[in-house]
Amino acid sequence: MKPLTIGVNALYLIPGGVGGTEIYVRELVNALFALETPHRFLIFTNRETGPIGEPACVLPVGAVKRPERILFEQLKFPRVLREHGVDVLLNAGFTSPLRARCPQVTVFHDLQHRRHPEYFRALDLPAWRFLLWAAARRSRRLIAVSPATRDDLLRFYPFLTNDRIDVVPHGVDPRFAQLAANRSPGDFLLCPSTTHPHKNHLRLLRCFARLREEQPGLRLVLTGVQGFRHGDVAALAATLGDTVEMRGWIDREELYELYRTARAVVYPTTFEGFGMPILEALAARVPLACSGIEPVRTLAAGAAVFFDPSSDDSLLDALHRVLHTQSPPEHAASGFTWTNTARLTLDSLLRAAS
Repeated sequence: MKPLTIGVNALYLIPGGVGGTEIYVRELVNALFALETPHRFLIFTNRETGPIGEPACVLPVGAVKRPERILFEQLKFPRVLREHGVDVLLNAGFTSPLRARCPQVTVFHDLQHRRHPEYFRALDLPAWRFLLWAAARRSRRLIAVSPATRDDLLRFYPFLTNDRIDVVPHGVDPRFAQLAANRSPGDFLLCPSTTHPHKNHLRLLRCFARLREEQPGLRLVLTGVQGFRHGDVAALAATLGDTVEMRGWIDREELYELYRTARAVVYPTTFEGFGMPILEALAARVPLACSGIEPVRTLAAGAAVFFDPSSDDSLLDALHRVLHTQSPPEHAASGFTWTNTARLTLDSLLRAAS
């Protein structure tokens, strides 16, 4: 095969605004550039993000206003791809330019809009359903970030076949494994999660209030992008005073320090496509309490305290247990590397281009 020009569609990226999918695309791109390959990568970004890689491909579109980005992606982006001679395109965030002539591979991080449509704005849902359905139809191959997401793709899009879907898990930043040897647990629980409804912050705060009655010195630190439920979460957190810190989206150095000094990590999500914070906690050897749902249960098997995310009593019991965990069992989190993610992603792109 001749060397290819491989485009990466990162037009959706809003720095500090899209949560784990920002970490995903940045880490993936870095790992792709580090591969020894004859192929050339072009990363297409927006005005808010600025250049990633060389040559820079910053396009005249914003992503904060989603309709503007979608219209550009559908109407103007195909011409940009032709002008740059793109042979195959990776869409890193769900949607694809439907009129593009080159083969495409689209990454599906989850199918929450089908599993839990109640979490979406009524005006957004029809467009989201159409765009993701069309991307699944139009793309030559799909990448699912977990077997659970692959199963959802096959369930909700019956026109797909298993051989069109590649399961490519996330990696984990090696810095987290380095933290394990230098842990200094403090007096706080860490919940790194966007304040979307399915992340279950309100239940966590209710349970934390009960836990504080027994352990008045304990604090809760919340990090992550402000989501659709942020106002409700902030209002409830405010009733607990300075025992709850809401730090929002923070830089990586601050996040490393929180993992290094957290007494435990709690992740009460009710739905997940992968669960990047799970890997981070496991790699850093931080005691972990998390929802017993897929794909989280498989990801953290044997190394976490699981609970029913629909039950206050189950979550509270898990918090009691995880706070008495001195050192969690070793886990093969270090086997999840961004280099492996990049290699598998490139394999998918080359299959689509062949």
